Amino acid sequence: MTTTDRHIPDRLQSPLQTRLKSWETLLLVVAVAIFIANSFASPYFLNAWNLSDATFNFTEKAMIAFAMALLIISGEIDLSVASIIALASTAMGAAVQYGAGTPELIAIGLGVGLLCGAFNGALVTGMGLPSIVVTIGTMSLFRGISYIVLGDQAYGGYPSDFAWFGRGYVWWVISFELVLFAVLAVIYAVILHKTNFGRAIYAIGNNPTGALFSGIRVARIKFILFLLTGLMSGVAAICLTSRLGSTRPSIAFGWELEIVTMVVLGGVSILGGSGSIPGVVIAAFVMGLVTFGLGLLNVPGIVMSIFIGLLLIGVIALPRLWSRMRRA
Repeated sequence: MTTTDRHIPDRLQSPLQTRLKSWETLLLVVAVAIFIANSFASPYFLNAWNLSDATFNFTEKAMIAFAMALLIISGEIDLSVASIIALASTAMGAAVQYGAGTPELIAIGLGVGLLCGAFNGALVTGMGLPSIVVTIGTMSLFRGISYIVLGDQAYGGYPSDFAWFGRGYVWWVISFELVLFAVLAVIYAVILHKTNFGRAIYAIGNNPTGALFSGIRVARIKFILFLLTGLMSGVAAICLTSRLGSTRPSIAFGWELEIVTMVVLGGVSILGGSGSIPGVVIAAFVMGLVTFGLGLLNVPGIVMSIFIGLLLIGVIALPRLWSRMRRA
């Protein structure tokens, strides 16, 4: 075997070579390819306002995906996030009927999200119950409460200034939601990649018992992560309710699947212990471009649901196939 045929271990490769072979780089190439394909598929795609509208397809979900990424890296999951949105939106809608203003609505949306996150966290960390089982249960519980309160009715009559959070623009075509998405991306990237808290999350996801014996307060950190996921669900509920201008119990139905898909597509291992926020950011753009492009082509919603399901299966299987190919 010649010198040129030898495999160079990853630790001996340059940082540039490692970055070029990363999952994030592959995702970025896919995002550019989808953008180019959409520009050829529809003459309306490259319109600045249409591109701005495309961001609404992922910003609210991505806000939750950032917190979900940290939770999954720690080895847990929350499947109740969409139902938390429904419950928070229902609470805000009920408050409007009694004359609540925008500050009160924001406080209610964030408060309900935090309470739901605390409830999930207490059941998982306090009682030692599996998070997937707990959050499947609370997924039905939270949305069920919304259906009991609203039935087939809808809440409306939100204050006019409340609409700015979901429809307002900071500058030209740059919406408030897009700016909030960017700010949260930076915050969560710093938390995960630049702090001791983030390093503890990785340690817990790789070996929770070892992390515990290393002095890391595993239960406390996981509880905080459930709180963050609930809080981000409350933020998403504020933005979504503001954008729609009404509340129904079916609001955000099925979002939990898209959010988990976004996180896993971003390179976060569903088994915990690895992943990055930049990957989730790129994955959010990929899913937003795909769904917006399919919408411009008048593809039915059920086809999009099938695509999301296949995408979730694919992104779980692809890393394993990729690692086997690299070893071969």
